[in-house]
Amino acid sequence: MQRLTREGNTTYDLVAAEPRLVVDPGEEFVVETEDAMGGVITREDQPPDASSFGPALAADEFNPCTGPVAVRGASPGDVLAIDIVDIALAPSGVACVFEGVGPLADSFQYADCRGPFTRVIEQRDGVGSLGDVSFALQPHIGTIAVAPARGLSAGADANYGQGAWGGNLDCRLIAPGNRLLLPVAVEGAQLYVGDVHGAMADGELFGTGVETRAEVTLRCSVLPATPLPFARVQTPTHLVFLNSTRPLEAGIDEAFRWAMDWLVEEVGMAARDAYVLLGIHPEVRIDVFQMVRLGRLAATVGVSVPLELAA
Repeated sequence: MQRLTREGNTTYDLVAAEPRLVVDPGEEFVVETEDAMGGVITREDQPPDASSFGPALAADEFNPCTGPVAVRGASPGDVLAIDIVDIALAPSGVACVFEGVGPLADSFQYADCRGPFTRVIEQRDGVGSLGDVSFALQPHIGTIAVAPARGLSAGADANYGQGAWGGNLDCRLIAPGNRLLLPVAVEGAQLYVGDVHGAMADGELFGTGVETRAEVTLRCSVLPATPLPFARVQTPTHLVFLNSTRPLEAGIDEAFRWAMDWLVEEVGMAARDAYVLLGIHPEVRIDVFQMVRLGRLAATVGVSVPLELAA
């Protein structure tokens, strides 16, 4: 099985570049990823501030991504279907609270939570541990993208870059057993992967989940051209229409319209039936995956529609 190592193959720019690995459709391959802090914070006596990051903090250099990986046969206008086969986590990860970030950033009641500080999370046999508290890990990929079209590439950085082509989506559903759909804009698609989380609560409110190194096993397929306004996730039961924007309500409304378009234009459902079902079906879900207030980072939301409606 081909493997792309993290050493010497990470970048903060999610743009078309010389491929570091070339794979065939249907071929499984492994991508080694670095954690969101670039591997520089591993202990609780290392706060996420200039003492640890130095110039990288001012430059917003977070979420280094490994790549690009070119997929043979992927051309502009196609859709790249990325199956997340497996995510093998490092033995530990970190949760970092930055100064000035999060709902307690200016709290007097919880002044010791303002940050910056770091907590180490042990990751063993699918279980995460913080002190005496244990919880089931839910590994997922925080930042994953194909290279955008040339005119969009100026905003395609690994921290703030978000678009139809992917980016820093921080969606917990980009996880083993699910498929991510991204529209291809350049030859070979040029896939980047990074920012794996061992676990993350809805919202990622203070800016990090369990940030960890990982080895990610993927398999890509090239699908016929289907216009995708934004990334989609397909689970065994739902099709999830993602969106990254602010305000939240606008992002949800837009994703809802994309779900309508799918039911009407691709499934062939009558518009009134589709509209009513999206409002009453108990398996239609609205999720807020990421809404941290950080620079120009947009919130990531999703409207999940049960696949049984397409049967």
